[in-house]
Amino acid sequence: MNYINTLRDGENITEIYFCKSKTVAQSKAGKTYYSLQLQDKTGTIDGKIWDLSNAIEHFEAMDYIKVSGQITTFNNSLQFNIRRVQRVSENEIDVSDYMPVSEYNIEDMYRELRELIDSVGESHLKSLLYSFFVEDERFIKNFKKHSAAKSVHHCYIGGLLQHTLSVAKICNFFATNYPMLNRDLLLTAAICHDIGKLYEISDFPENDYTDEGNLLGHIVMGTMMVRDRANTIEGFPHTLLGELEHCILSHHGKLEFGSPKKPGLMEAMALAYADDTDAKMETFKGALEASPEANGWLGYQKLLDTNIRRT
Repeated sequence: MNYINTLRDGENITEIYFCKSKTVAQSKAGKTYYSLQLQDKTGTIDGKIWDLSNAIEHFEAMDYIKVSGQITTFNNSLQFNIRRVQRVSENEIDVSDYMPVSEYNIEDMYRELRELIDSVGESHLKSLLYSFFVEDERFIKNFKKHSAAKSVHHCYIGGLLQHTLSVAKICNFFATNYPMLNRDLLLTAAICHDIGKLYEISDFPENDYTDEGNLLGHIVMGTMMVRDRANTIEGFPHTLLGELEHCILSHHGKLEFGSPKKPGLMEAMALAYADDTDAKMETFKGALEASPEANGWLGYQKLLDTNIRRT
């Protein structure tokens, strides 16, 4: 496959890409043309269809299309001047070639998450985790492929799993280093803290906020999911459930960051710091990867609130 990050000026290309956006525009001469954004797992490229002839089959944004044309340079950026378009069925492609995907093997990550789940000793918490991550096949399938965000960090296939595993591993370290922590509670909260994102954010290729997501948000929805499932487990301690819900409700750490509550338990504080650490490290990593050739300072990064460079 001719991945977008390998395209070079002057090449003639025939390839299938995902049409992320399509805009109908007019040139200064009043001629109608299409402006596209094409995507694969390595990035995006602007596309232009100047001649709307019979060689251009009807298509819309969010379609997979087979395009033929030439790569050119415009304003120091590559541009795909397209001469032919054919719409392609999703059954003919592998979605993982076109959407951003975790650099780590999804099944390996899930096995590692299962090992942490198996290490939880408290029977009610383990039953809760098993009900989601072992017994619920639909939940497992969606969890493995879901992103953790629309943008910023872990916004790719497998991102939610990668982020959850990373946060759980950080929390496992906290529990080892600070024995006062209730490890079973902390690990359960870490593994469940973002499950509401399954309903807050739609699947790829949209990967956008749902109506439920905009109205309620993943923190509230995740807490509701945990409460509903816990209520199906006989004898689930009321106080333990309240502590678990508090950890999830406060995992963004501050009210201004979207948490309905500030952390009032040691385990909730640990989870909030673990979640923030993993998000910040992934954001920093993404900023460095966006400028792979740069060795100096990259300038102020709004999401990190600082000027950064690589070591």
